[in-house]
Amino acid sequence: MYDKEKAQHAIDFIECLKLTGDFYGKPFEMVDWARKVVGEVYGTITERGVRQFRHIYIEIPKKNSKSQLLSGIAIYHLFKKDEPNGQIFGCAGDRAQASIIFDMAVAMIDQEPELEKRVRIQSAYKRITNKATGTFYQVLSAESFTKHGLNPTVVLFDELHVQPNRDLYDVMTRGSGLARKQPLYWYITTAGLDPDRTTIGWEVHEKAAAIIEARRAGDKSKDVPNWYPVIYGYQGDDIYNEKNWYTANPSLGVTIKVEDMRELAAEAKFSKADELNFRWLHLNQWMTTKLAAWLPLELFDETAAKDWSRKDLLGKICYLGADLSTTTDLSGTCLVFPPQDGFDKWRVIWDAFIPEDNMHSRIREDKVPYDQWAAGGWLIPTPGNVIDYNRIETRILEQKVMYDLVEMGSDPSFATMLLQRLDEQGVKCVIVPQYYKDLTDPMNLIETLMRSGQLEHEPNPVARWCFGNTSIHKNGNAQIKYVKESRGRGVIRTKRIDLTAAWVAAMARAKFHENSASVYNTRGLLTL
Repeated sequence: MYDKEKAQHAIDFIECLKLTGDFYGKPFEMVDWARKVVGEVYGTITERGVRQFRHIYIEIPKKNSKSQLLSGIAIYHLFKKDEPNGQIFGCAGDRAQASIIFDMAVAMIDQEPELEKRVRIQSAYKRITNKATGTFYQVLSAESFTKHGLNPTVVLFDELHVQPNRDLYDVMTRGSGLARKQPLYWYITTAGLDPDRTTIGWEVHEKAAAIIEARRAGDKSKDVPNWYPVIYGYQGDDIYNEKNWYTANPSLGVTIKVEDMRELAAEAKFSKADELNFRWLHLNQWMTTKLAAWLPLELFDETAAKDWSRKDLLGKICYLGADLSTTTDLSGTCLVFPPQDGFDKWRVIWDAFIPEDNMHSRIREDKVPYDQWAAGGWLIPTPGNVIDYNRIETRILEQKVMYDLVEMGSDPSFATMLLQRLDEQGVKCVIVPQYYKDLTDPMNLIETLMRSGQLEHEPNPVARWCFGNTSIHKNGNAQIKYVKESRGRGVIRTKRIDLTAAWVAAMARAKFHENSASVYNTRGLLTL
């Protein structure tokens, strides 16, 4: 049955609110797809007079106003007089993500004096309480798992695909709300990066897709009547056809500018990482791989030095990066020399280390000529069958004497004692965390300098091999980090990227110091 009055009541309430963000203060006029969803969810009722749909699954690309819709739904239930003492929970993978809906809801309420005076907002606890009905809205995240005993009337999952495990989903949907007359579970999400197809996001996606197919085929045996699934996306390879963009983005031309999509598509043509993001975030494709190649190997060859060697760098200012791997892996160090007296381009050199006793077996496993690289002086075999950190320490201390070494950046996961000894001997050691936010800037700087011809490096074959093995993973915030080369569902464990990791660590510290230095100390004043 369809109750038009109930449907219109929900639509009218939400559209009486005002938007936030870039559209702050403007009326919340729902786009067609959202109005249709709200009308059918709240207007479709059973013979008992309660809502038929309990589970609402909306899969849709970014920037289609899904977060604004969830905020409006939260406020609607917060002020619903016929469902007093309600418990509304906003759930996400982490507290920051869960707070997005909360902050939007607060901003919407703040614009309506008649609503604002009826609630108590506890921003520190991410909680809004209707003082008259006792209904509250509370933020929850997968980070703090103490959710048993809840009795929700409404659960709002934002970006289900980023849930780190299924625990929060199970607690909030399996048995919770049974004491309620008509609980609601909203899941609004984009597609996810899940090549192994193991996440709760993929599981729910598959259930929703199966229900949609069952209804299309008229197969009632596979239908789940209390589910309302909608999936927007384009699953083909004709990703630059603008008609397909509209298929995936029902708000295109309203909340998303076509011009912005064209810019993203243009970037995707020149970068595998940007293509992956374009398919994932803007066409709603569940990708089969998380990785994309970082930079073409040709770029490494084009930027190899032809007119300088290591002896030309003696006494010059530099920054050292180290990737001190496990005891049996390849380890590497990198020295980055910013432009200074004597040269106007960045210069880069590397050292690589490998356990001598394992080298020949590793030649067979990794299928690279470690012995030839060692004979050419590009690889330093260390005695024994594990990495000799004493040899690396000796080499770094030699470089401290040979060059004007400012400091050393490294991931401290391995060889902590080595870093402590170096620090005691005057090598300032700084941690370079291995997170997206810490690796994005130095990696982008390396790419910019290489593409603009402002960086040269020695023609090191070990570094070239590592460079060619380097892939990247790009997150939803357009931040990147390096990862090993991938084929299919997994990384290739024999493909080493240690010298690339050392390079990024060195560049992270160089960028920090060189950005801090005054431009007048390097080029003087310009006069007109």
